[in-house]
Parts: sequence; C-alpha cells; structure tokens
Amino acid sequence: MTMHPPAKLCRMRRELQILLWALVVQPVQPQEPAPVNRLAQETSPYLLQHQHNPVDWYPWGEEALARAKEEDKPIFLSIGYSACHWCHVMERESFESPEIAALLNEKFVNIKVDREERPDLDDIYMTAVVAMTGRGGWPMSVFMTPELVPFFGGTYFPPEDGRGMPGFKRVIDHIDRLWTEDRDRVDQATRDMQRVLAEQLQPEPQPGEPKHEHADRAAAMSLQRYDPEHGGFGQLPRFAPKFPHASELSLLLRHWARTDDAQSLEIVNSTLQHMLRGGIYDQLGGGFHRYSTDREWLVPHFEKMLYDNAQLVRTLLEAHLATGEQDYARIARETLDYLLREMQDEAGGFYSTQDADSEGVEGKFFVWDKAEIDAVAGDDAAAASLRWGVSEAGNWEGHNVLHVARSVESVAGELGQSVAEVEAALERARVALLARRETRIKPGTDDKVLAAWNGLAIAAFAVGHQVLDEPRYLDAARRAADFVLTQLRRDGRLLRTWRQGEARLDAYLEDYAFVAEALLVLFESDGDPRWLKEAKGMLDIMREHFRDPDDGALFFTADDHEKLVTRNKSISESSVPSGQAMAAIAFLRGGLLLGEPELEELGVGVLRAYHQVLESQPIAAPTLLLAVELHLGDPREVVVAASAPDGGVDDPRAREFLARAWQAFPPHRVVALLHDGNRAALTELAEVYEGKDAVDGKAAAYVCRRGVCEAPITEPAGLRL
Repeated sequence: MTMHPPAKLCRMRRELQILLWALVVQPVQPQEPAPVNRLAQETSPYLLQHQHNPVDWYPWGEEALARAKEEDKPIFLSIGYSACHWCHVMERESFESPEIAALLNEKFVNIKVDREERPDLDDIYMTAVVAMTGRGGWPMSVFMTPELVPFFGGTYFPPEDGRGMPGFKRVIDHIDRLWTEDRDRVDQATRDMQRVLAEQLQPEPQPGEPKHEHADRAAAMSLQRYDPEHGGFGQLPRFAPKFPHASELSLLLRHWARTDDAQSLEIVNSTLQHMLRGGIYDQLGGGFHRYSTDREWLVPHFEKMLYDNAQLVRTLLEAHLATGEQDYARIARETLDYLLREMQDEAGGFYSTQDADSEGVEGKFFVWDKAEIDAVAGDDAAAASLRWGVSEAGNWEGHNVLHVARSVESVAGELGQSVAEVEAALERARVALLARRETRIKPGTDDKVLAAWNGLAIAAFAVGHQVLDEPRYLDAARRAADFVLTQLRRDGRLLRTWRQGEARLDAYLEDYAFVAEALLVLFESDGDPRWLKEAKGMLDIMREHFRDPDDGALFFTADDHEKLVTRNKSISESSVPSGQAMAAIAFLRGGLLLGEPELEELGVGVLRAYHQVLESQPIAAPTLLLAVELHLGDPREVVVAASAPDGGVDDPRAREFLARAWQAFPPHRVVALLHDGNRAALTELAEVYEGKDAVDGKAAAYVCRRGVCEAPITEPAGLRL
C-alpha cells in the first residue's frame, strides 16, 4: 500500500523525535582513549605519529639504553622522518600490527628516532646500513647491541616475504635466533662494523694544499654522470631517480666562470630548465618537490623540504646573475614566496617539511583530473591543458602531474590567440586552480624548526633581497635570524630543534656552520653589527668545541656531546651540505669580514685536512669545493661607506654600490655597509672598518684584498669585481 506524503512525513518526524529523545536520555558513552607509548612526551611530529603504535617505543635516551644493558637485549632502532612515504607504509603494515608489535616488544628494546632531530645518529647508522647492504634510505631499520654497535640492518621491510625482500617477521625471528643461539657471529659482525665505522667516519687525514685542479676533476666527473637529454645526474640506462644537486650546480657555475668551460654551463642550464618545466617544480604554488622518480623530471616524490628549496633558490639566483636568464629569477621568487606563504611560523622560524601524502595517498593533493581542470579553469581550460600537459588518460596513475608541456607561443598558435592573451589566461587558470587546491585536505607539515635548515633559509632570503631587491625577503631573513638567536639558544649555545614553544637537543656542527654563514650573509645585506657579532660567536664555538687540533678537521658533534659508538668526522654530503664544508666557508668569509686571518686559516685548515678526498673523489664534496674556489678566487672585501646616517634609501649612490657588489658573479667577495649608525659598533668589532668614510659627502666603496685597500671608488660604475 502506498503511503501518502503527509503520513510519511509524520512517520519521519516521529522517528527523528525518538532518536533525539534517545540521545537526551542515553548520553553517549565516552570512547576509550587510544593507548599511548613513551613517544607521547616528545615534540617531534614524526615521533608523535607513532605514539599510538602497540610497539613499546622509547625515544633515544638513557632509559632505553640502560634497559638494553640490564636485560642483555638487542636494540631495534627505527629511524625516519615525518614526510617519508615508506616510513608511513612500514608503520601501517608492521608497527600498527599487534602481532609484529608483540614480537618486537618481547625480543628487543625498541627505539624510534627522527633523523632530522638526530642527524648524528642517522649518519652513523646509515653508514652502517650502506656498508651492510650496499644501499640506504628511510625508514632505516637497524639491530644493534646494547653497546650501540650495529650487526644487522636494512631499510623498509614488508611484513611478509614479498617484493624481493624478506618479511619483517622473518627478519625478527632471524635476529632473535642469532642473538640467543649464535652470539659469536654477532660479536664478529660488531668487530667488523666498528672497523668500518672508524674508517669511514673518522678517516685518517692525508693533508695537502687545495688546488683548482680538484674542481676541474669534479667538473669532469659531473660530465660523466650528466644526462644530455633531460639534464641532471645519474647512471645509464635509467638516469633515475634524479635529485636536484644544488651544490654541484653552483660549483659548475663557478668552474665555468673561471675556465670558460661551455660544457659546465650547458649542464647547469639544461638541468635547471628541465627542472623548472617538470613536475618536480610545483607549477601552481611554487617550490620544489624532493626528487624526480623518472628521467624526465615529470613525476616527483611529492614531499617538499625546506633545505632543498633554500639551496635551489641560491643556485637559481647565481644562475640568473651568471647568465641573465629571467626565468631563474622568476622561479627563485616564486619559491621564496611559497616558503613565506606555507613554511614560516608566525614567530619567524621556518618549518622543516611538507608531507608527500594526504589522506594516506601519495601526491593526491597535487595531481589533477582533466574534468576538474575544465570545471575550475572554465574558458581558460584549453590553454591550461595544453600548457601543463593535461589529458583524459593522465600521465601518472590515471591523473595529471602538471608540467610545462608546451611553450606559450605554441599554445597561442594552437588556439589562434596572441601570446599576451594566453599568458593572461594561464595566470587566471593558475590562480583559480591554486584556490581550488587549497580546499583539498593538505599534506601534513612537520612544524618543527631546525637551526641548520633555518640557516639555509635565512641565507636564501638574504640573497633573494640582494638580487631581487625585495624588502619582504630581508624582513623574513631578519625575523628568522632573530628567532634562532632567541628561541634556539641556551647559555650561549645553540639548540637543534624547536616546536610549539619548546627548544631542545644540543646543536651539531651543521647547525653552527649553517647559522654562522647565514648571519654573515645577513650582515652583508643590511649592515647590522648584531649579525656579525653573533656570527663571530658561532665561529668561536666551532673552534673551541668541534675542531680537532691534531689535523684541523671538525667533528660533527661537540666535545661535550653524549658519547656514541663513534664521533663522526666525515666530509661527504648528501641532501644538505656537509657541516665541515659550510664551516670552512664561514671561517673564510668571517675572517675577511672581521679582518682576522686566523679565522681564515681555520677554514683553510679544513680544506687541507681533506686533501685526499678532494684528490680522489672530489665530486663527493661539492660544497667543500665551493670553499676551495672561494679561497683560491682572490676574494675581495668591499666596504661601502654611505653618506646618509643609516645608509638606507636616502643614499641611492650607496645602494647602487651595494647592488653592484651583491650581484657580481662569481661571488668571491664579502660586502659591508658602513654608516654613522653602525660605525662605532663595527669598528669595535674589527679594525678593518676604521678610516673608511664617505668622500666629499658622497658614498664611496673601498675594495680590499685581505685588509690591503685600494683608493676609494666614488662612482658606482667604477666598481668592478
């Protein structure tokens, strides 16, 4: 029987009243809170992601290490970071499994480490994993003795045998039997590993003098690894995955400037241009993803790292100065704007990373279907689809990774429009698509602030101000520097990490080196004596607490750091410059700005200590070679004496002098702005600033070589570096 609408409506109302009454008279039972482990007390977003795992995780610390010794249990050490896709996968498959958690809890003391907070541990145990397996990566899975010596390791393991890998449950069983039934094999493995770690992390120095030939040999090695079709570096036949290699590109630019080697410039231009057109660059929102999974730079691993973007900004700006290519300046500006928009805390510091995953799916936030492009871009969709390579089939797993598929001129010809019309359509489409993308569920942001990575960002924004003449970038650099100096210090010493008001962990060499170099660049940008004084303090701490007086090299950890299985003194670098290399640059540049030859000598001492590395495998240390090029490049000190009291916009002649000095390439110079407002403080810091005054009431520039100065230059056009 068909129910008439009024009766149906009454029935629905009665059912709704019953439901509401039930909610009133039967209060909702509170859910049991999810169990938490010890990681709930940490500040690292990565560690907090694992606080509800059934694994009995410990953070690295005395409690876990003491328990391992007391119970004679091996340690399972898992190292990763919050934006790591395969870290999330292994967590879902294994660490959230009650069965696997029970095995881990029974047989091991389990420690979880954020590699971004503890690069000292990451370096040591990654060296061990690579030695054992021939490859590295994250998540890193290491089994070690209570004395912290590893005897088995790998990266990601599936829960069961598959994908050509042993299952994690089988690995756990194997390690348990090895520990309980065959301790002699464990002891032999640990003895072998101690030798390996000593050889690789504390190499015996074979000192010698740095030479230009080292950079020449590195350029030849770059050419051997260069992909002539798509730019970038790798090995045939795949040339994939591809990473940005910002330091190597900067080194090749200097090599070209010194030798006029056309191949070096070709490598840089080809690599950067392919990257800018590829999916590794976020065509809508700016900023670079971590790396390309393919040879063509099309499909990235979608996480975004502060350190990649900061380094690439400086490389792009150098390439712009060297070649005049405006696209490099544009992409540098867009990348800095991305960092300001999405990565700077309101207190001033910059966050660490943005995840590759959203809603548990890698890249979901960034990819598009053609129907959505058509709906959002409207009349501009045709231009957008042609420009960014959008199709019904997609170019990755049925979706579209936006990339520059065609030139604006080609799109204009296809559509029968003018270039100006297409450019306007593309900008409207970009704004509309970006706005739509902002409505999606965003990837997670690791909002901890790391001293070292903020050093890279501060320097990038300061150089951005110098080259692009953008006051916003100088303001961002100042705010971040003030944040580091006020929030990431205790008793005059730097701390590694800050999150939501809490700073912790003693800083490492890279923290001091990156921050010192950044403060020097910031001082060059605004002439504030505070930055130079603070940089000198960082240099002094590195000299006192990190330097090995026997060979002039620097340790990764300070002399009062906790005792680990070894004290790392390696020079090799991966995704970030080595702390030793950046310290060498900071000592060299700080010595010039402060007029202290002994500081310069400390930097040269690092170069001499690693002569053998530069001789045998120079491409492994490109940032150290940047220091070599600076040292051997006849660096100049440029002091601009302003006539205006503050040296600011009221003195356009001084600003022109500064712009010429800032934008000289290669950057084998240091720059200081001197005026009545900072003269007393600077002359108290360093005698090199005495007697350098404006001439006849007009700004003048003094060009010096290690303190020996030429006559003042009174016309900006006369300043040539």
